[in-house]
Amino acid sequence: MLVLLALTAAAAPVEGTSRVLPGVLSAVGAAALLDLVLLRLRHPRWELPSGAMLTGLIVAMVLSPFEPWYVPPATAVIAIASKHLLRTPSGNIFNPAALALVVSFYAFNTGQSWWGALPELPPLAIVALFATGVFITDRVNKMPVVIAFFGVYYLLFTATAFIGDPRTVAEIFRAPDLHAVVYFAFFMLTDPPTVPIRYRDQILCGVMVATVSYLLFELSGVVYYLLAGLLVGNAWEAWRRISSRRRPRAAVSLAV
Repeated sequence: MLVLLALTAAAAPVEGTSRVLPGVLSAVGAAALLDLVLLRLRHPRWELPSGAMLTGLIVAMVLSPFEPWYVPPATAVIAIASKHLLRTPSGNIFNPAALALVVSFYAFNTGQSWWGALPELPPLAIVALFATGVFITDRVNKMPVVIAFFGVYYLLFTATAFIGDPRTVAEIFRAPDLHAVVYFAFFMLTDPPTVPIRYRDQILCGVMVATVSYLLFELSGVVYYLLAGLLVGNAWEAWRRISSRRRPRAAVSLAV
């Protein structure tokens, strides 16, 4: 939370504090309020909706600050609702912010500027973004998925630049796309409930997300290609967890 707030504080003056602050406050507030109520219905005690606050903040930092006032809170509500509705015994299936941003694109025709990734700041800003991202990723022990994602993602786009017309993928290597992918990899791809724990599974997930994101960019050019790639990785991880829970039971049944 402190890291994301620091990034918000750095980006807001450049984007216009009066423009981005209402979206940030409304998204965080709507997400926290809904999660607070839903958590209370599931548990006997009130709980601080810290995860929902992070989700609302990420939603606001990705959405364009020029969206109508109702879009950030509505998108945040969709995110929290998906977290509680689309679940397995192991937890929520999809990254709530990623799913909500894709749904919001079709529901409200939203734009995604990723202003929270500091694309409008001087080039040195990406060093700060990278450093804070490494710190968070190390803390949640998700470095393999990030390294695998970056490696395959930029390998595919670099190969495309050499084989075809480099102008078609040039934007991937510069702001704001460069900032967006760094923010995405460190702060969304590493979401603990939806990412594998074992290193081998993390690497496979990172390769999958990078490949799907690349294919969506090349074949359709949709603005949410990174988010859609993440959702595919989330779905695979949910399936893997369910399958791994069923295997021991099947073995026991056969033995009996």
